[in-house]
Amino acid sequence: DLRKSLGVTPCVKQIDTLAAEFPANTNYLYMTYSGNHDDVSSSFDGPVMDSADSFTPRKEFQNRVRSVSMAEKRHDAVQESKDRGVVVLGCGAYCIGSSVEFDWCAVSAVRQLRKDGFKSIIINYNPETVSTDYDESDRLYFEEMSLERVLDIYEREGAAGVVVSVGGQIPNNLAGPLSESGVHILGTSARDIERAEDRRQFSDMLDDLGVKQPQWSVLSSKDEAVEFSNKVGFPVLVRPSFVLSGAAMRVASDETELRNFLDLAADVADDKPIVVTKFILGAKEIEFDGVANGGKILNYAIGEHLENAGVHSGDATVILPAQKLYVGTIRQIKKSAAAIAKALNITGPFNIQFMGIENDVMVIECNLRASRTFPFVSKTLNANFISLATRAMCGLNVTPYNISLLDIDYVCVKAPMFSFTRLRGADPTLGVEMASTGEVACFGDDAHGAFLQSLLATGFKLPKDGAPVLISIASDPFRQEFAQSAQTLSKMGYKLLGTPGTASFYKDHYGLDITEVTKPVDKDDSGPGSALDAIKEGGVELVINISEGTTRRDEITAGYLVRRAAVDFGIGLITNVKCAVWLAIAMGKGMETFKAKSISEFYSLHKN
Repeated sequence: DLRKSLGVTPCVKQIDTLAAEFPANTNYLYMTYSGNHDDVSSSFDGPVMDSADSFTPRKEFQNRVRSVSMAEKRHDAVQESKDRGVVVLGCGAYCIGSSVEFDWCAVSAVRQLRKDGFKSIIINYNPETVSTDYDESDRLYFEEMSLERVLDIYEREGAAGVVVSVGGQIPNNLAGPLSESGVHILGTSARDIERAEDRRQFSDMLDDLGVKQPQWSVLSSKDEAVEFSNKVGFPVLVRPSFVLSGAAMRVASDETELRNFLDLAADVADDKPIVVTKFILGAKEIEFDGVANGGKILNYAIGEHLENAGVHSGDATVILPAQKLYVGTIRQIKKSAAAIAKALNITGPFNIQFMGIENDVMVIECNLRASRTFPFVSKTLNANFISLATRAMCGLNVTPYNISLLDIDYVCVKAPMFSFTRLRGADPTLGVEMASTGEVACFGDDAHGAFLQSLLATGFKLPKDGAPVLISIASDPFRQEFAQSAQTLSKMGYKLLGTPGTASFYKDHYGLDITEVTKPVDKDDSGPGSALDAIKEGGVELVINISEGTTRRDEITAGYLVRRAAVDFGIGLITNVKCAVWLAIAMGKGMETFKAKSISEFYSLHKN
C-alpha cells in the first residue's frame, strides 16, 4: 500500500521473441519497475475484489456464471467474467515434492477454462513446464509466486478470480494472504484451506465429526511432547503444518530422537502448529483423491499403497484400483471423506490420506488442493478430475463422470523414481519425508504385471538368471514375511547371499542354500567375504536391504553402507519388504507373461 501510494507500480512488458527484428506479439509477459508504459493493454479498470471479511467466500461470481440462459443480465455477467479471465497459479520451480504432476494439473485447468470460454492467465516462472508454453494460455506471466507480484498481476488484469489449488503447496499457502487482500479465491475458501492445513484445527474438526484419527496432541514444550509420547508409547510422528512433501516430518523411536526432530520441525514450521501423533506400526496407507462441489463429492478414486504407512505418499508404490481392501474399509473411507468434504465445504480438488489396520480406518491428513496422484488417477480412470474440478470452482454446471470400477479390466501401478546416484552420500531409503524426484505409472492385466513394468520403467535392473542376490533384513518379523519369496528366488536358480543374521535365519528355519557374507563396519570394510566385496567384485545384481524394525546403530550403519554401495555400482535395490515380496512374485510368474500394451488398448477393454 505504501508503494502504491507513492506511485511506484510495475509495468507489463513483453518478452521479445523476434530478436528486435520485428514487433513482438506474444503472450510472454513480465513485470518490471524499469519502464514507463505497458506493452499490453488492460480491458478492465479493476479486478473482482472480495469484501474486507477476507475468509467469507463470495457467491456473486458463482451465481453469475452458473447459468447463461435465465436472463439477458445474467448472460452479460457471465460473459464479463469470461472476458475478465481467471488467474491460475502454477507450480513454480521443480523441487522434491513439487514437479511435473502439478504442472499437468495447472495445464488441465487452463485448457478447461479456455474450452469454457474463459480468458486464462498463468503465473509461473519455470520455463521447463508445459504451462509456460506460448499456446497454453491467453496471457503468461514469468513471475515469482509471491503475494506482492500475484496481487499486481491480479489487479492489472482485472481478473474475476484466482485458482490456487492446482499448483501444489506453494500457491495453496498463498490462499490466506491473497484472501486477506481482497482477492477472490475460486473454489474452497481460504478459511477452510487453513482449517485443513493447520494440524491442530484439522484434528479438532475430526474429533468433532467423530472421525477416527491416531492419538494426537499439540504441545508447547519438549517436555510435554516427551510426556505425551511416553503416555501413548513410541514411536510417534512429528508433523509440522503448512509444509510440502513432508518437510521435517519424522518418526521418533525414543526421547532423544523426539527432541532432535522437534527442533527441526520448529525451524521449518515457523509459527505454525506442530502436532505429535502416535505412529501406527504395520498399517496400510490409502489415498482418496476426489472432486467436490459445495461440500458434496462428485467423483473419487481410492488407491492403496503397497508399502505400509510410514512411507511418504510421493515415494510410495500406489495401486489403482485398490486390490486388497475390505468392503468395510472402503465403506468407512467413503463415509469419512463425505463428512470431511461437507465440514470443509470443499469445492474443487482434494486429497485425504487414510491408514487402515484390518477394518479400523483412521485419517492421516487432508489437502484441499490437487495432489501429485491426480494425473495418475485421471489417466487410470480415463476421466480428467482437474477438468471437472475447474468447472466446479468457476461455478459452472458440473456432471460427475460415470465411473464403474467393476468394468475396469486392468490395474495401474505408480512407482517412484529417485536421483540417489546424483546425490553423493544420500541414504537411498524411504521414510515419511519425500525423497523421490519423479514417478512413472504402467498399466497391466493384473497388479503384479503392472508393478513389474512400472519398476522397469524407472530404470530398475532385474538380475540375470543365476546371478547372485544379496539379502540383508534386520528383524525376524520381516525375515519371516520374506521367507517364501526367498525360497522362490532360490528355486529360480539365483545364488543367495545373506548377512550373518539373515543367512542364519533362512538356513536354520528353511534350510535354504544361502552364502553368508559379513556386514560392513565402515566404507573400507570390503575384504573378501564381505557384503561390500560381493557388491563391488562378486557380481551381485540385486540387493534386498530392509533396515526397518531395528534401532541398533550397527545395523543402521551397515544397512546404509550396503544400500549406498548398491546405488553407486548401479545395482537394483529394494528397501521395502512389501516391494521385495511383490518383485519375487512377479519374477516367479516369469517375465514372458507380461506383454506391453498401449494405453488405448486398455481403454478399449474398459469401454467393451
